[in-house]
Amino acid sequence: MLQTIRQGSFILFPLLLFFVSEAQGQLGFCGGNSGDPIFTETFGTGTTDGPPLPAGTTNYRFTTGTPSDGDYTVSSTTDYFDWHDTPDHTENDTDGKSFIVNADFTAGEFFRRTVNGLCENTSYEFSSWLINLQTSRGCGGAGIPVNVKFEIWDNTDTNLLASGDTGNIPNTSSPVWRPYGLVFRTVPGQTSVILKMTNNGNGGCGNDLAIDDIVFRTCGDFISITDTENRSNIAICDDAIPISTTLTANPDFSIYSTHAYQWQESFDGNNWADIPGENNQTYTTPNITTDTFYRVKIAEDAVNLANPLCSSLSEVFDILIIAKPAAPLSNGDVSSCENETPSLSVSVPNNVTANWYDAATGGTLLQASSSTYQPTTAGVYYAEASAILADCTSDTRTAVRLDIFPLPQLIDQTLSFCENSAIVLSADLDMANYLWNTGETAKEIEVDRAGIYSVLVTDTNGCAATKVITLEQIDVPKISNIRSEGYDIVIGTEENGTYEYSLDGLNYQTSNVLEAIAGGSYVIRVRENNGCGEVTQNFVHFVIPNFFTPNGDGINDLFIAEGIEFFDTSEVSIFDRFGKLLKQTSNAQISWNGTFNNKALPESDYWYLIRVDDETYKGHFSLKR
Repeated sequence: MLQTIRQGSFILFPLLLFFVSEAQGQLGFCGGNSGDPIFTETFGTGTTDGPPLPAGTTNYRFTTGTPSDGDYTVSSTTDYFDWHDTPDHTENDTDGKSFIVNADFTAGEFFRRTVNGLCENTSYEFSSWLINLQTSRGCGGAGIPVNVKFEIWDNTDTNLLASGDTGNIPNTSSPVWRPYGLVFRTVPGQTSVILKMTNNGNGGCGNDLAIDDIVFRTCGDFISITDTENRSNIAICDDAIPISTTLTANPDFSIYSTHAYQWQESFDGNNWADIPGENNQTYTTPNITTDTFYRVKIAEDAVNLANPLCSSLSEVFDILIIAKPAAPLSNGDVSSCENETPSLSVSVPNNVTANWYDAATGGTLLQASSSTYQPTTAGVYYAEASAILADCTSDTRTAVRLDIFPLPQLIDQTLSFCENSAIVLSADLDMANYLWNTGETAKEIEVDRAGIYSVLVTDTNGCAATKVITLEQIDVPKISNIRSEGYDIVIGTEENGTYEYSLDGLNYQTSNVLEAIAGGSYVIRVRENNGCGEVTQNFVHFVIPNFFTPNGDGINDLFIAEGIEFFDTSEVSIFDRFGKLLKQTSNAQISWNGTFNNKALPESDYWYLIRVDDETYKGHFSLKR
């Protein structure tokens, strides 16, 4: 059956609700208030197909199996062909049935039903639910759509009172029940009508439908009820009772031109009783101390008020007495870390919410209508219970405390360690839990690899912070090369580090160039400034002078290749610029005084060819007088 919000209220259809005229060809629903159903067809319940509809209801063939074109069945299943398999529409039905139709090859009428017991000169609403059973993939996606005409005829079957077409109802990927309706008015002397349903399309692949929940009910004005403050309902705290008010019925004159009234009263919203003698448009209630509901039954003529088939019902005016709520129940004080978003909460009954304040009484409203509150500072906060339906609050408030703890104070570090050694990393904070990105859980860990290390430190309050340690490795120095450049010794290393250099192991310098060093054999030392190791390497510093001055002053009087004596083999040859051999020695220190055959040679450039072990040096030097 179609369901209303409350008996006597206007019908809310999930897909469609609008005003309609009584003109033929127009589908629609009652735009005002309706009465109780006077005719309902839900097609029953059960798992057995049938029974067949009464004779004269349809000219289609009844079947208890799969309906072919021109067949119908009454069943709790629609699991035929590749149709949607859907339950019927009637709410709260168990194995509810619907009227299932496989359209005939020829369009035409497939359902008629006479509805009796109507009132003359009265507006009614017919409504029904319909579904296209074909899926969107049925018939290759090209199935014949469902298209039905609804008609209301007088009992002579000669006067059409109202009609309307559904239009094409397309196939869908999932089952969709749709509501359709007509509004019509009986004429004088008329107490029954004939409902007809006609298939506008031919049968074939598609045009398969089911119908359920056929309902007839009166259609009257839309009638609201208001009090002297223009309210449509009252909810009041029980500390303000008793209460009395004057109610007014407000018809919109959309259906009725005149109005007769009968006020009704209910204490549960379901069971209603006429209030004797209350037949005016207004009604003043007695003093009320408990939930009470009021509505008014309206007809165009007082004689029809006693007949539910000829009257309609207004909206319901609720007068609800709301009990003063008790203070909320605290869900506990909260402790939070400063990087979290704390949430305080209380428990309240249904239809009760909470307001949060900064004081036990008075104070500032911090948040309304919520059982939770998220403060940003520590302190004590107070929750007051508040009824949702009325301005009705608890006499006391519930205190909830918030403590906010600071995070562990950690300082990131950049550390270094020597190659081929290890270093201890520390989380710093005592009395905590630790989780390193290495998986270790101690306060301190020992590592021997460069990289980025982190430790999650959780203190005794459960607050956590992360410390990051960037660990850099200091390499042990490695000598890549040593070379002589004149009297200077130049030392190269494989890495760029902070190194110091020495010849004697006592005196160190930061420059890698040892200057003005006499030729000879030396032990070269390179050490890392932070104490990460020292390396040594033997080196023969071989110095070939660029000039000499054999003038007898005792200074630089001889051409000497310094350090040559430290090579296993050596040979030195000196030539003039014409290639004449002037001096030659083998495996001995050369000491040339600038003469040839005991005659002093003039100032000039002279050439040398020196072979020491596997190396050869060629060049020239100057003789200066």
